[in-house]
Amino acid sequence: MGILSWIILGLLAGIIAKWIIPGRDGGGFIVTTLLGIIGAIVGGWLGAMAGIGGPVSSFSLGSLFTAIVGALVVLAVFRAVAR
Repeated sequence: MGILSWIILGLLAGIIAKWIIPGRDGGGFIVTTLLGIIGAIVGGWLGAMAGIGGPVSSFSLGSLFTAIVGALVVLAVFRAVAR
């Protein structure tokens, strides 16, 4: 998957994760995008560890769902550490 696809997928996953778990986080657009990209990586890793998926390798609905789940995990950890 190209870098532009990772950025778009990360942005979508980060926005949806922040929509699901609203709150006041600093950083804005850049942090949201990075959160989503890291979430895609974490989601793929967690899916592979659980045996229900693999790394995010293409832009699909399943990849978006995996990235969102990963972004939710990353967002929860980010907020716990930021406190």
